[in-house]
Amino acid sequence: MERECGSPLATIACGGTGGHLFPGVAVARALKEMGVEAQLLVSSKAVDEIGAGWVPGVEVVRLPVLPFSRRGLGRSVWALCKSVRVCAGLFRRRRPCAVLAMGGFASAPAVVCARLMGIPVFLHEANAVPGRANRLFSRFAREVFVYFPEAAARLKNRAVSVSGMPVRGEFDGVDRDRCCKVLGLDAQLPVLLVMGGSQGARPLNGLMEKAVGLLAAAAPELQYVHLTGAHDVELMRRAYEKHGARAVVEAFFREMWVVLGAATLAVTRAGASSLAEQAAVRLPAILIPFPFAADDHQYHNARAFEQTGAGCVLRQSDATPETVARLVLDLLRDRRRLELMRQALGKWHVKDASARIANALAVLAGRAGDGRSRVGSAALFDSKTAVLGANGRSF
Repeated sequence: MERECGSPLATIACGGTGGHLFPGVAVARALKEMGVEAQLLVSSKAVDEIGAGWVPGVEVVRLPVLPFSRRGLGRSVWALCKSVRVCAGLFRRRRPCAVLAMGGFASAPAVVCARLMGIPVFLHEANAVPGRANRLFSRFAREVFVYFPEAAARLKNRAVSVSGMPVRGEFDGVDRDRCCKVLGLDAQLPVLLVMGGSQGARPLNGLMEKAVGLLAAAAPELQYVHLTGAHDVELMRRAYEKHGARAVVEAFFREMWVVLGAATLAVTRAGASSLAEQAAVRLPAILIPFPFAADDHQYHNARAFEQTGAGCVLRQSDATPETVARLVLDLLRDRRRLELMRQALGKWHVKDASARIANALAVLAGRAGDGRSRVGSAALFDSKTAVLGANGRSF
């Protein structure tokens, strides 16, 4: 029998990377709408400092937790112990009804502490291949939510639900004309978005530095939005200027729904959260998975999208400026294929994923209907076609 909750508070451990943080932010928003207070536990990394403030009125606690590495194992273990101690103090002062862990190193302290204190634990696994933290903790979880149906078989828990990926509401119903206007681009002309994420941007920058000349020669009308990451902003600005291309080049962009909403086609990595945001706005993409991701999970994410017609996969080892330029031009010229990709992307967007997950926590706070959140795979996933149900809308 579950302990009664003195007050409606749910804790979400969601930091470390944008892919863990932003889905957690989306669930926190959904909890607030249900009358449940949310508390975010994040790391001290820069992405958490920036993104965690996007939910006004939500307590954000930065833990001293560090990624695990063989070199600094002792330091990582010590940071984990300190973080568990911080969580214990928080949970004693105000006991949450449940802890939702979004995966990654920053979720470990909250799960360990919740397990020791008898607080119900829920997990969300974003990738097709579950990460180490979620594989370890899944056996202790009351329920595990997944984005990719194939992840369920790799988790030691019978209560696995294909919930979809929580995505912030700004991505729904974006207006391309308005997005282009914000960026100073012509909505009547195609826009190519290039972004490599926090870890894998530089190889994509190098590819595009050489590919832009080929693209500008073959499609001078093509416009660009390029998010370079922390490095190479000036390098890429010079590359586009050299070829007279109209381009918006920035290190990062806070309002990602604007850049995704403006784009006609993208060249990106294959992090699960980014894929879900692209699915929300129906943005076709050439997916170049980050080859050094744990268990090559980005490749498996990308392949799942490609197998349903929602993406085009290009291994980094096979990517040259010529192959990238050719793929971009072929797709931009094939309107029928782009439309089919948009339709396939719609099947990967579960519009109420945040609410489904939040509801499971809200039940324990007495703010939702009785019973465990049943996001049954029969409703969301057709095992014959390997496609999530289409619950979103086109823009």
